[in-house]
Amino acid sequence: MTPMTSDRPQMSIKDFEELAGRAPETVRLEFVNGKVQVKPVPDGNHGAIVAWLLKQCMQHRPELFLYPEQGLKVQTYRKGRARPDGALAPDEHFVGQGEWAEPEGILMVVEVTSNDMDTNRRDRVEKPVGYAEAGIPVYLLIDREACSVTVHAEPEKGAYRSTTTRPFGAVVELPDPVGITLETEKLKDYAG
Repeated sequence: MTPMTSDRPQMSIKDFEELAGRAPETVRLEFVNGKVQVKPVPDGNHGAIVAWLLKQCMQHRPELFLYPEQGLKVQTYRKGRARPDGALAPDEHFVGQGEWAEPEGILMVVEVTSNDMDTNRRDRVEKPVGYAEAGIPVYLLIDREACSVTVHAEPEKGAYRSTTTRPFGAVVELPDPVGITLETEKLKDYAG
C-alpha cells in the first residue's frame, strides 16, 4: 500500500476545507503531510500555557498579537492546513484573510503538546517541516511531556537550521524577528 504524503494526499485541499468547515466545534481538523489529522481539544493546563505565552508576547511586543488557533496554509506549495496553538503576527494581521491564511508576515508559530499518542509525530516531527516549508521564521514547541521548550529557527529548504531545547525554568531566547526573552519557571506549574 502506498503511504499518504503531500504528493499522494488522502483528499484535495478543497475537500479538506469543506470537511473542516462542517466539523463540530469539539473537533479541530488539520491537513498535514497529506493526511487529515484530528487535533485534540485543549485541556486546562494547555490553555493556561497559551494564556501565559500570550501575556509574555503582549508585555514584550505590544504591537504584535498571539492569535490562538488561526488556520494557516503550510507545507510546500501551501498543500497543508494547520491550526497552531498560537501564531504571532502584527495586530490585525489576519483581518480579511478567512479561515486559512497565508503564512507571510507571521513571525512565530507555537504548539503546546497534548496528552495523546499522536503528539510526537504531529508536533515534534511533521509540524516543524510544514512550518519551515512555509517560511515561518520561528517555531516554538512547549513540550509538557518532556518539560522543555524547543525553539526552531532559520528555516531553509524545508527544515529549521537551528534548534535549541531548554528545560522548563530556563531563560529562553526567541530570536529575531521575534526578539523576546522568556522566563519559563512558570511552565513548571503546567507540566504533565
